[in-house]
Formats: sequence, structure tokens, C-alpha cells
Amino acid sequence: MKIYHNIDEFTRLSNAVVTIGTFDGVHTGHRKIIADLKKLAADTGGETVLLTFFPHPRMILHPEDESIKMINTIDEKAAMLEELGIDHLIITPFSRDFSNQTAEEYIRDVLVNKIGTKTIVIGYDHRFGKDRQGGLNDLLRLGPVYGFNVVEIPEQDIYEVAISSTRVREALLNGAIELANTFLSYPFFITGNVVRGDQIGRTIGYPTANIVIDEKYKLIPLDGIFAVKVKTGNEVHKGMAYIGSRPTVNGHTRNIEVNIFDFDKEIYNQQIRMEFHNFVRDDMKFDSLDALKEQIRKDKLDVVALLGDE
Repeated sequence: MKIYHNIDEFTRLSNAVVTIGTFDGVHTGHRKIIADLKKLAADTGGETVLLTFFPHPRMILHPEDESIKMINTIDEKAAMLEELGIDHLIITPFSRDFSNQTAEEYIRDVLVNKIGTKTIVIGYDHRFGKDRQGGLNDLLRLGPVYGFNVVEIPEQDIYEVAISSTRVREALLNGAIELANTFLSYPFFITGNVVRGDQIGRTIGYPTANIVIDEKYKLIPLDGIFAVKVKTGNEVHKGMAYIGSRPTVNGHTRNIEVNIFDFDKEIYNQQIRMEFHNFVRDDMKFDSLDALKEQIRKDKLDVVALLGDE
């Protein structure tokens, strides 16, 4: 898959089969759309193009709203789209100038002249152009003028995509990890760099890798203990993760830590990927480090049982 971080980097194709959207989560609903896109490209001898926007339009149009959280970072999303076999991914920097194009300017200048769209796969509710005035009817009207076909994604499929994205976010924030993973069709994961912490975990026999995620818009599940799998390089290990402010030691910042089982390598400054499989319990404050240590011992037994022999 070729990735373009600006549409001006893209070389116009002779037969582009295009879809447009956020595709946050790249979940089961998105995967059906991508499968249809690939089939259309195969049937017509075309190449698949997925046009997405980053930053998310709401981050630009409503910068004061810090509640916007995404299931995937842009790099995580790109990696999954590559696995699914998309030929071209265009990550267009969203801007106010871009949003001020008229519907016809967007269709003519972007979809036709810059991308070479011959088929566009789009939902009935997709909006574009200045004040979001453009939509499916404009594409259907201008398709014969500019020489492209429009394939409408059924309303039921669009509904399922929207509902799935909402349910994934709600499930992650409520601890329903297994439900979220069912909607996604893969384990929810975070990627981040390992940094040096205060090593309290080491003093009670459960050393942890402290993970920092640079992308502030990345959705993080609720505070608590989780059964996880950790990918470091080419290795995969089981572990138990903690998200929270460490109330037992009067912590003030929200941390993400993981105790990786049967692992003693130095991984500071390395990027790791942590897959969430089960929620174990809520975060809580204990009367002493000894009480915390005893609870962590029980947590590990629960995590080992949950992950089993996977």
C-alpha cells in the first residue's frame, strides 16, 4: 500500500475505485465496505483508493472540544488498512480552506482531476464541501458529467458502521473489552513508548513497563486492571496492565503500566503494542503497599486464568 500525507503527492490514476471516510476502528462494518471496494476494483481492473482526513475535521472546526477520542491513531489505522489490501491511502490534512470548497469544486478538482475517480463507493449520508452542502445527489448528478460511477453503500450498512463505532467506544469506556473486540473483529490495542517510571512495582515484586502515548486523541479504556498481550519486536507475551492514577501511593497523573509475565529484558525507549483481552477489576485505593501487593497477586491469578493457553 502506498501512503500519501497530502493529496498533492498523489499521481492521478486512470481507474481509481474510491471510498471516503474516517474509518476509525477499521471494524467489522468498515471491513465489509473495504471488501466491496476491492471486489469492484478487481471486476473493473482498477486500483483501490481510500481517502481519509487527519486531523479529524472536528479537531479543526471545534478546537475547543477536547472530548474527541479516536479508537485508532492514524498510524495504527494505516497499518490495518495495509493488512486489508488497500492499494492507496491518502491522508489529507483537513483545513478550513479545504472545507470551504464548493461541492462541485471538490468533485471536479479532488475526486476527478487529482485522484482519477472512475467509481466512488459512498454512503447516502456522506457530506462534503462548504458547510457540508454536498452529498450523494451531487455525486449522482455530476457523475455523468465527469465520467465516474457512483455505488451507494446501503443505509443498513452505514447504520451498522455508525452504531459499531459508538458501541466500541462505549464498551471500552465501560470495561466491556470482550464486547468491543467482537465489534472490532480484533483485540483493541494501544501502541506507545516505554519510559522509566518510579519503579514502585519493582519494590513489591511486580515490575512494570510505563507506556507513554503521544497522541492525545487516542481513546484509553477506563481505569483498572486488564488481561493483555504485549508485542515487543517479534515476541508476544502475556501480562496484566494497569490504567489509573495510583491512589495507593497518592499519584496525581494517569498512568498506563504493564507487568509482562516471564520477561526481564530492558525495553526503555522502545515502542510496544498492548492488546486488551479482558477487564479484571476497577482501580481502587489500598491501605498499604502490602495490601496492594496481595491484590496484585490475586489479579495475576485471574489474568492467567482468563488468558489461558492462548
